[in-house]
Amino acid sequence: MARKTNYSSPDKLPDIRTVAALAKVSIATVSRTINDSAQVSDRLSKRVWQAIKQLNYLPNTHARTLVSGRSHLLGIIVENITNPFFPELIQSFEEIAVAHGYEILISSSNSDPAVLSTCVRRLLERKADGVAIMTFGEEEPFIDQIVNRNVPIVLAEFKLDDPKASTILLDYSTGIHEAVQHLAELGHREIAFLAGPHNLHSALTRENDFIAAMRAADLPIQKKWIIECGHTLKSGVTGFERLRKFTAPPTAVICSNDMLAIGVLRAAYMRGMRVPQDLSVVGLDDIDFAEFTLPPLTTIRLSRIDLAHAAFKALCAQIEDPHNPHLQREFLVSTSLVVRGSTAPPPGR
Repeated sequence: MARKTNYSSPDKLPDIRTVAALAKVSIATVSRTINDSAQVSDRLSKRVWQAIKQLNYLPNTHARTLVSGRSHLLGIIVENITNPFFPELIQSFEEIAVAHGYEILISSSNSDPAVLSTCVRRLLERKADGVAIMTFGEEEPFIDQIVNRNVPIVLAEFKLDDPKASTILLDYSTGIHEAVQHLAELGHREIAFLAGPHNLHSALTRENDFIAAMRAADLPIQKKWIIECGHTLKSGVTGFERLRKFTAPPTAVICSNDMLAIGVLRAAYMRGMRVPQDLSVVGLDDIDFAEFTLPPLTTIRLSRIDLAHAAFKALCAQIEDPHNPHLQREFLVSTSLVVRGSTAPPPGR
């Protein structure tokens, strides 16, 4: 049975005059309210927004941009949309942005420099008020494209000597030291590390923090057990197979991200190995999937909510008060170990 739908004719759709009449204010007051002008009192602003809601009026965002000189659009560029870490980050960023009256434009570089260049150009064409670049090191060749256009940016783990740029520093060290200490307390001494690609700042930082944590725990560092991989499931399988070729393979492995760790879990299962009885596995990120693997993954938590809030706070500060010499330019997001079921004492202990 066909459903009847009532369509309003164009002449019946509410416009700014209809809103002004219902709110009993001038058209100029409605326009100023929509554009967040400080000239409108809280009392009048509340009346206007009540009328807008009652009429289901949709302001012309293009006109709003022309009047205010701002697009109320924030861009976010991520490294790889297929990694669950990034959709979770985008969701958190969008929630806080929308709550503050912004729209967001999402781009994924897919670890392709040509795609990243296109992403940057698209955000510039759309006149984004600010851009959060969460590609963890891939962005370096394209930074000038944004900085030269005087657009506020926030970068993950990349410091830029520019008044329009902020940095989010990620404290991997705390979580990685906790992971190594946890394994050491279980009795592990032979610990491997599946690193991320060395073209990413974050991957190199995590690898260096692992080496520092092993030294702090007075554990032997086997360079052959530190293997560069991609941040993918397949790379986890490949990394595991390389570790198993050694005559005396490690009893535990820490991975540069959860995707690698889940790949290791899969490879171990296919080989007939038991996790954690035969091999302990630790990830990094604590994506939502981590607690649903078999066994649930012990991992180092990097909060997407904290990361999104830091990125938004950095951009907002630059957009709202760009000439303030005392603006906070660095934001720290820490990590912590979440112990689940993929770690246990090594075989024979």
